[in-house]
Amino acid sequence: MFQNDVEGIQILQQKYQLLKDEVGKVIVGQDKTVELVLLSILCDSHSLLVGVPGLAKTLLVKTIAQALDLKYKRIQFTPDLMPSDIIGTEMLEGSSFKFIKGPIFSNIILADEINRTPPKTQAALLEAMQERTVTVGGVEYKLDLPFFVLATQNPIEQEGTYPLPEAQLDRFMFNIQLDYPSIEEEYQIVKQTTTPNNIEVNKILTKDEIIAFQNLVRKIPVTDHLIQYAVNLIAATRPNSKNTNQIVNEYISWGAGPRASQAIVLAAKAYAAIHGKFAPDIEDVKAVCIPILRHRIIRNFKAEAEDVSLEQIVSKIM
Repeated sequence: MFQNDVEGIQILQQKYQLLKDEVGKVIVGQDKTVELVLLSILCDSHSLLVGVPGLAKTLLVKTIAQALDLKYKRIQFTPDLMPSDIIGTEMLEGSSFKFIKGPIFSNIILADEINRTPPKTQAALLEAMQERTVTVGGVEYKLDLPFFVLATQNPIEQEGTYPLPEAQLDRFMFNIQLDYPSIEEEYQIVKQTTTPNNIEVNKILTKDEIIAFQNLVRKIPVTDHLIQYAVNLIAATRPNSKNTNQIVNEYISWGAGPRASQAIVLAAKAYAAIHGKFAPDIEDVKAVCIPILRHRIIRNFKAEAEDVSLEQIVSKIM
């Protein structure tokens, strides 16, 4: 696909800009959200999108799937959803059982309102997210690659919801918070969506190109100094550990685990690449830090009572 890694990063930067432009034809604003979702795809990881209804979370994922020419399935999570509704089930056909594949056998899965279904159904995604396989009746089925889960949550309504367990939250690289659009952006949204306007989304990348870019990101060199900075940063989020900041001991119950260290280095590599850099630096680590730690650090009661935000704590650590 490309002759060397230097050329690969140059092509990646060009393709990334084309992707952003293509998604921008449909999605107005939300530049940071689009950037983080595309970063998680380049890192072969998953993302959690948190925002109130009407912020185009579903449309964003569908548009990205179209631009990447990937098979896309949307699963609406409800209290009565069963694991077999996601994974698939064995059905009797003649004298033997035949496995009928569920919607998880796609490239991009939109897990819509994932916190509205009980834990046993949420857990149906765990093996797929981590291993890219599904096991039914003792038989292992491999998923098509690339494979991503982009899950959404509504932060307003909490009645009848089931918060994701920490083990599953940890599988998401980013927790992406979507905010309301600006007045100018909302004007453009209303103008664009209330007229007969059929926008065609062009295909920018193929499956093979995505996998090639994922491999390229992992090959990007990182200095020992940067890895040490990332590891120290994550370790500093853990209360009562060596070199922990006082603000952490005061306001944090649980800090981030080793997956956060892995995620922050990998995301920094991808962030550097899409900005045309051949190796990440400290600024790239800081740029991806907040969405990686947002769902991995648990604030205590004192932090919530005094309205001390995660962003304030992480900024103090950095």
